[in-house]
Amino acid sequence: MTKTPTPAPDAVSADSADEIAELTFDKALDELRDVVAKLEEGGLPLEESIAPYERGAALHEHCGTLLDAAELRVQRLVDGGGGAPRVMDLRPEDGDEV
Repeated sequence: MTKTPTPAPDAVSADSADEIAELTFDKALDELRDVVAKLEEGGLPLEESIAPYERGAALHEHCGTLLDAAELRVQRLVDGGGGAPRVMDLRPEDGDEV
């Protein structure tokens, strides 16, 4: 008879989630890059890969939330400028409006 494995506790506990929520975008992105690099290196057993993967997923979600909030703020500034809303191309190579 095979024994069903018990699930491991979530790597992103309530305390960890609170800590991630306090990170600035830049710090969260830096940590996410570190997590991705560590996972891409390989060499970790599956069980040891799960925790950083879960943290990376939480960091990715946090970065997405912060980006969405920043986009909304910028859109409100553009809309509040008195004119019609404009789509702006903010790529570094050309700052021209589209």
